[in-house]
Amino acid sequence: MISAIIHAISRTLQLEFGDRYHIYMEEVKQGLKEPCFFIFCLNPSNQLFVGRRYLRKNPFCIHYFPEQGGHENEECHEVAGRLFLCLEHLDIQGNQVRGTAMRYEVADGMLHFFVAYHQFVDKKAPPLPIMEELEEEISARG
Repeated sequence: MISAIIHAISRTLQLEFGDRYHIYMEEVKQGLKEPCFFIFCLNPSNQLFVGRRYLRKNPFCIHYFPEQGGHENEECHEVAGRLFLCLEHLDIQGNQVRGTAMRYEVADGMLHFFVAYHQFVDKKAPPLPIMEELEEEISARG
């Protein structure tokens, strides 16, 4: 499910920002091409809600690495404003999911944008055993 959310975020960023911005979903040790985004899930959790229903909490951090040119903080604030709008709703496998707890920080010339996508998941009930064959004899008196 987390991979589906990451792909939905990636598609949304691609639509909003275009091909000029690289989007990474896996850690890159070297050769990061700026400007770019890096998407990762922080600490997902699963919590029993009611019956067989679970609440999955999926907090994400999206790092934005601006172009180097002396206006990194200004660019980070501008991108954050656009992220608030485009990440508010995601289409995840045909379901509309709302982004919550949105906030951001700019540190060391890099944007850290936080958003959470919570979903309810129904756990399937175990299959009931199939009834075996039953034989019955009936007799009447008189």
